[in-house]
Amino acid sequence: MNIKPYVILVGIDFSMLADRALEEGLGLASQRQNSELHALWVVPSSSMDAFYATRGYAPLFPQASIDEAAQRLHAHVQLELEKFRAKHPEGDSGFRVVSHVRFDSPARSLAQVASELAADLIIVGTHNRKGLERLLVGSVAECTVRYAHCPILVIPPEARIDDELKIATLEPAVSRSHSAAPPWQG
Repeated sequence: MNIKPYVILVGIDFSMLADRALEEGLGLASQRQNSELHALWVVPSSSMDAFYATRGYAPLFPQASIDEAAQRLHAHVQLELEKFRAKHPEGDSGFRVVSHVRFDSPARSLAQVASELAADLIIVGTHNRKGLERLLVGSVAECTVRYAHCPILVIPPEARIDDELKIATLEPAVSRSHSAAPPWQG
């Protein structure tokens, strides 16, 4: 009887945030039997997506072949896997890790590969861009949520003190003592 593995797809852009997403994925894969982790690096292909590349989303190598990109991703994922295993020697490391490279739009590719793999979960980081940069670049995480047909875990950047949302605590409701008789019986 062939049981479908639990498939986790992680978006990689070689940022610290993507490494946090990868570490989360490795942790989840190590906690499940019969799991697979798929790391996907999407090299932007359109001129607008090239803006991502110049802003640190993904290094753009027009001269690089898909083989060179695949080798770079594989080496990076292997390094992060070794770091994870060193930090968590007690974890199950028997899960399968696969690297994928696509030349396309990041959000569309994440959703497409997730569909092709019948992924159970997508993990992607969000850079929390604001203002003009968000208008020009958009949000890969937000678009992935719109396109994908499986749950998505979005990893936020580390909170900065000036960015923290201040949430006020509510005052407890004042309780009033009531008589045992309902109000309409006076």
